[in-house]
Amino acid sequence: MSSAHEVAAVAQRIFLERGFDETSVDDVAAAAGISRRTFFRYFPSKADVLFVDSPREVERFRAGLGTGRPGEPWRAVVTRAVVEALRFPPEERTWALHRAQVFFAVPAVQAHAVRVWATWRQLAVDAATAVPHTDPLFPLAVGHAVLAATLAAHEHWTRAPEEDLGTLLARMLDLLLPPDPAAG
Repeated sequence: MSSAHEVAAVAQRIFLERGFDETSVDDVAAAAGISRRTFFRYFPSKADVLFVDSPREVERFRAGLGTGRPGEPWRAVVTRAVVEALRFPPEERTWALHRAQVFFAVPAVQAHAVRVWATWRQLAVDAATAVPHTDPLFPLAVGHAVLAATLAAHEHWTRAPEEDLGTLLARMLDLLLPPDPAAG
């Protein structure tokens, strides 16, 4: 194994086979052909395995939120930013699905996700603040809607893996994002 992503793929597979709590760091390291020490060079904790791509996803989301064209509806910009941030190449589909499956099966991993969620939510809040509005609740509603839609789409995908995650994300965002404040 040469990368944190590859080690994460091995770990996620083992977590699904044996269970997260039943799998030790030593189990993951042995299966990945690395030492325990190397594992901890890649990840501060076992739960961090699920978040190996999170920094890149957050940066893609941040960049995507800044790509709105003049006159483009803010909902379209947010939806595109989320879908693009969480897009993965076809060969990584199994990896992404395993990550979601482990995430929804392990409360300890969900608790670990709070800091990632806070970043996503804040980026969406900041983007919504730039949308002309008079309702002080609007930006916070957008932030929480983005987070809820992302989680709901992934949860549905774990139950219906034949569906396309990008399509699910767009559908959930359409259902959950508040209407354009100028239209109300």
